[in-house]
Amino acid sequence: MSDPAVPPESAAPSFAPPVVSILVISYNTRAMTLDCLRSIAAETTLPHEVIVVDNASPDGSAAAIAEAFPEVRLIASPENHGFAKGNNVAAEHARGKYILLLNPDTLVLDAAIDRLVAFAGRTPSAGIWGGRTLYPDGSLNAGSCNGMQTLWSIFCRTSGLAIALHSSERFNPENYGAWDRGTEREVGYVCGCFFLIERDFWNRLGGFDLTYVMYGEETDLCHRARALGARPRITPEATIVHYVGASSKRRSDKDALVLKSKVTLARRYLPRWQQGPALFLLRMWPLSRKLGGEVIAGITGNAAAAEAARRWGVVWKARRTWRDGFAARRHPVPGRPA
Repeated sequence: MSDPAVPPESAAPSFAPPVVSILVISYNTRAMTLDCLRSIAAETTLPHEVIVVDNASPDGSAAAIAEAFPEVRLIASPENHGFAKGNNVAAEHARGKYILLLNPDTLVLDAAIDRLVAFAGRTPSAGIWGGRTLYPDGSLNAGSCNGMQTLWSIFCRTSGLAIALHSSERFNPENYGAWDRGTEREVGYVCGCFFLIERDFWNRLGGFDLTYVMYGEETDLCHRARALGARPRITPEATIVHYVGASSKRRSDKDALVLKSKVTLARRYLPRWQQGPALFLLRMWPLSRKLGGEVIAGITGNAAAAEAARRWGVVWKARRTWRDGFAARRHPVPGRPA
């Protein structure tokens, strides 16, 4: 239930046309969301607007945001829309040339948004842009971007090659091996935690496909964008801190949703002749991780391996909930195969 003290939508008037509309989707992350908004205000100098959709947070997020940031366009939803629909709702209110998706569990560092928009201006053909993400201790969080999954990458993950040879881009292609995100380059897709796109292009693509309950929506959108000529890129000049998963469920639930998204993406975007073996390998992935963890734990007594085996065992037992992917949405999405 939304906070009765907060109107469903609030905003202070803004007369300068924004260059970028910053969209933040909040759920039960009050303290982090407030810190995120403070970092935007402190580190962003170009004309911008901030639009927050609060997904019926029970922790008083909406009231706290309205009090601390009256200039923010706050949409206090009476229900939890989730990430994809929340961003689609926020984007309907955007006025900037660019739309920036920014997670609430992030901190903007060293004018990162200004730098990312400048990067977009230098590389307009990319169509979608991202930066580098760090963990709170300053170490690299490589999840700001990834390569698209292929039959080969799925084989490497399920067989354990991607773990055993994690520094090799050949055998760990989705994570780009040991690449430290310290150079500009084209990538398969940009993570939705720090994701810049021109508003006109977002509208042309129809925003996120609501088939995806959680995870995979930005990958799907980048597939569709690529079909229209985009070539997503990232730059290390734009860096943020990402706390990762502050509002998500326990790890095994997250793993199951990620697999459900990967199955859906394989069905949609892999060549038809590859789909059968790819789906088989994806469905075997949790069992492979479970057995591998048990072997390592049995030989070495490693507690982390034992916990990983337990976690993947939970996902394997729940395979009926994810093995067929998400049900297709009824309405076509621009740029997506029928």
